[in-house]
Order: sequence, then structure tokens, then C-alpha cells
Amino acid sequence: MNIPAALARLAPQLSPTATTAVNARRLSGGASLETWAFDLDDGAALILRRRPDNAPPRETAASLAHEAALIVAAGRAGAPVPIVERVCDPEDGLGEAFVMRRLEGETLGKRIVRDAAFDAVRPDLARRCGEVLARIHGAGLDDLPPLTTSDARGELARYEEVYRQHGAERPTFEAAFRWLEATAPEPVTPVLVHGDFRNGNLMIHAEQGLVGVLDWELAHLGDPAEDLGWICVNSWRFGQWRRPVGGFGDYQALLDGYAQAGGGEIPLSRLQFWQALGSLKWGVMCLMMYSSFATGADPSIERAMIGRRVSETEIDLVRLMETMA
Repeated sequence: MNIPAALARLAPQLSPTATTAVNARRLSGGASLETWAFDLDDGAALILRRRPDNAPPRETAASLAHEAALIVAAGRAGAPVPIVERVCDPEDGLGEAFVMRRLEGETLGKRIVRDAAFDAVRPDLARRCGEVLARIHGAGLDDLPPLTTSDARGELARYEEVYRQHGAERPTFEAAFRWLEATAPEPVTPVLVHGDFRNGNLMIHAEQGLVGVLDWELAHLGDPAEDLGWICVNSWRFGQWRRPVGGFGDYQALLDGYAQAGGGEIPLSRLQFWQALGSLKWGVMCLMMYSSFATGADPSIERAMIGRRVSETEIDLVRLMETMA
């Protein structure tokens, strides 16, 4: 498929003053999704998010039309998100895709937690993340497309089933499953949960701070503490392990920002339960990726490298079990 040519033909539908698209370039993408940046000849800067024609079947991820609808709903609730310009039709020649305005900033977590360019905004990022999550969780459910609902025990059971299917026997994971099962909180009224709210899926501007929440394909209805815990998983701190929130902030700033923006009071213990469950989930995902490499299903070095991170999640889980005991 010739993506640049299809974007050039679509340009007049994206802006009444545009005649063509220029500078189309692929930013990222693997088997599941592609991201393209391009410009219109009237100066508009845009992003195309599309699912490749040969992408594997979706399991938990929502369709891109649903993802676009979620972005719109989150924007209405006051969260910083890109403006969706178009959900593509089959006649657009781009497959399953949508187009949104391009935000300016940085998404690479290592730069966000270390580069001097972000020194001025970094101290306020944890509080701001709490505030933004309160906006997301406050989205009206009537405005949302159909979504699955999950809770702590449901997520735990789902990932244990995947773990068992792979035949793995890792003592730390075995202990973590039993510990989390014994300490799982009771369900609460479900809200819109982003599902992958972490450093790496946030657009951070060096002067304006958090300007965009990206990658909504794992959104669902569930416990608001799930999002708060996920951004605290050590794997998303990019080496700054002493800063539990994304490698740039502290628990209390996150929780204060959440409460002050109307998200309510969430106990640290509940956040840390979801942090531990997030670490276990990521560990199981790493096992799956290594398995796909070992069996030859996906021989990419990236899968093997991610697979090696299982041991990191085991260390994180031991620390959390000791801290929360």
C-alpha cells in the first residue's frame, strides 16, 4: 500500500485549503500498529495511526475507530489529547486508520526523566498526571463506545491463565499470584481506564509539561487505581527508580493531583496493589515475548531483549511484597 499517495489524495478531506500531503514519514510501528507523520500543503501538521493489512488478530485492543472515539470523549472530559480530524473510510485507501493533529513534544521516557531540557517541568509532572487521570476517569460513560469491564481479580485470573498456558515455573511469580489473590481489593464503580498510562505514552513539552495522552488501544472500564498504579511500575521509570511515578515524581504528588482535580481519595495501598499487579502483568508479557522468540514465531532481537526483562519484574515484585507485607 502506498501510504504517501493515499494521504495526498485524502488531503482535501482533511482541510478545505489543502490540495496535497507532503513529508509523509513512518515514525514507528511493528506488527500491530503504524504511526505516520505528515503535513498538508496549507501548513497543518498531522498524524496517521493505522493497523497494517497483515496485522495479527486483535485480542484485547479496541478498534481504531473506538480508539478515536475514546480520544474525543477524553477531550470532552478535559484531558489533554490530540484532536481527531478523521476516522478513515474504506474509500480512503488507508485501511483501518484515523488522522489526528500532531502535538509538539517528547515521548521518549529516557529523555523525559534525564535531559536538562525538561528540568523546569519535571517537578510538576506527577501532580499533573494525577490531575489528567482524574479528568479521564471522570468521562461520561454514555459518551463512550462499548468497552470491556475488568477488576483486580479478573485481571489476575486472566494473566495467571496466560502464565499457566506457557508452562512457566518461576517461584517469584508463583508467590506473587498467591499474594495478590489474597490481598485483592473489592471492586469499585468502574470508570474509563486508559490501560497504558505511563511514561512513554505521554507527550511532554519542555515548557508546557504534559500536553497529550496517547495510545488508547487498551482502554476499558475498571478500577481508577489501575491507571495510577501502572505509571508507577518500575519498568517505566527508565533507570530513575527512586522516583516511583514515571521516573519523575512521588506517590503523594500523584495522589494529591488526582484528589484536587476531583478524582477522589485513593489509598496508597490500593495504588501499590495495582502497581504490583502491573509488574506481574508486564513480567508475564515479557515471558510471552521471549516464548515467541524461542519458538521462532517472532525471531526479532527486540522480542528476545524484552524477554530478558522478566528478571527485572521479579526484583520489583519481591521489593513490593516486602514493602507491603
